[in-house]
Amino acid sequence: MTSTSRHSTTRTATPVLVRHAAGRGTLGGVGLVLAGALSVQFGSAFAALLFPRAGALGVVALRVTLAAVLLLVITRPRLRGHSRADWAVAGGFGLALGGMNVLFYQAIDRIPLGAAVTLEVLGPLLLSVVVSRRAAGLLWAGLALAGVCLLGWGAFAQLDVVGVAFALSAGGMWAAYIVLNARAGARFPRLDALAIAMAVAALVSLPLGIGASGATLLEPAVLALGLAIAIMSSGVPYTLELLALRRLPAATFAVLTSLAPAVAAMAGYLVLDQGLSPSQCAAIALVVAASAGAVRTAAAEAKTRPSRGGSCRPPTEESAAFHAGSAAH
Repeated sequence: MTSTSRHSTTRTATPVLVRHAAGRGTLGGVGLVLAGALSVQFGSAFAALLFPRAGALGVVALRVTLAAVLLLVITRPRLRGHSRADWAVAGGFGLALGGMNVLFYQAIDRIPLGAAVTLEVLGPLLLSVVVSRRAAGLLWAGLALAGVCLLGWGAFAQLDVVGVAFALSAGGMWAAYIVLNARAGARFPRLDALAIAMAVAALVSLPLGIGASGATLLEPAVLALGLAIAIMSSGVPYTLELLALRRLPAATFAVLTSLAPAVAAMAGYLVLDQGLSPSQCAAIALVVAASAGAVRTAAAEAKTRPSRGGSCRPPTEESAAFHAGSAAH
């Protein structure tokens, strides 16, 4: 669900990621990515524990609103000097971000966390297959389909149909988030686009949360837990992932984020007591493998795709962008 963003030391400088030499820096980068994934998925698991008290809509409203406040305070985005087209893209980015969070929290309110993330990751996976336009993409799509079929035939066969629909819809919004994230990043400097999008997402989710949970959202204990979830699901992962991108190739980063379904299943097991059968583990493994393979295919295409000048295009962050948004929920 990764949150990669282009950043620079000034508003006009070309974004550059300074990478450390291989060795300890690479191992440290791997550790940062895994730590970020753990923070995101355990944040979602702890959010589910708050559902009985504040409801899924109330929790997502708290999580997104508090994350928006933190981002706005830290980044202080520049609001002047942007065209209507810029604001339209930022607005669409925010709607995708808000919709992804609302739908995902509705999903984990009805089905196990591991199953929800496994189904949701199909959105960016299919996007990467479509963008790559390679025959290998069909292999990864087929492998993911096999995982989903196994998920349905195994012990998850009793999954709530509405929950499954919410998870798949969240995946669709995740794919839209990735596309709009790239477009907004080209129009707004640093983390400005993400901060503005999170504010829009808060405007979408907050009325729903207030309508569903009312004054419960203002209880000190609920607010404190909501802040902790926002930090675990946004603040910590965004920071760790940006640091990781300084140490790792984008393709390696993206492959590591493909482990999200497995990490989510572990968080669901440890925090929510959601057990895993052998068939469930196999299904999650197939989707993880398909997601990683699709990312590698996209990265290979990025290396060999000719540029306008006829030379080969150097590797970029686009392979990592296929999994942008994991920290957004």
